[in-house]
Amino acid sequence: VQLQAFGGGLVQAGGSLRLSCAASGRTLSITVMGWFRQAPGKEREFVAAIKRSGITYSADSMKGRFTISRDNAKNTVYLQMTSLNPEDTAVYYCAADETLSIYSDVVESANYHYWGQGTLVTVSS
Repeated sequence: VQLQAFGGGLVQAGGSLRLSCAASGRTLSITVMGWFRQAPGKEREFVAAIKRSGITYSADSMKGRFTISRDNAKNTVYLQMTSLNPEDTAVYYCAADETLSIYSDVVESANYHYWGQGTLVTVSS
């Protein structure tokens, strides 16, 4: 499975941005796709995930601002981000796995087998 993330860029505080992650290869085997982010000097943190069934998970700190969705026909997952603030500045990574199912596993980056290259989101104040 190969993942390609794009859509990052520079946005002003309060603005919106949509990230995309396109999967290719053995996409039928994927059970969950997620987004993580890593800010300078910080650990990678969970943002949101969506299972093949459509069930979604979001980090509490981003609920109401970030929405994950997917287009199964295009093997693409989206992360719609709104009301962005400078603390959202980070490299955003998409990830996928073929076995994860329960919440406690889905939110842990170490459990994902496939990763995209990351896309930088910079929010200016």
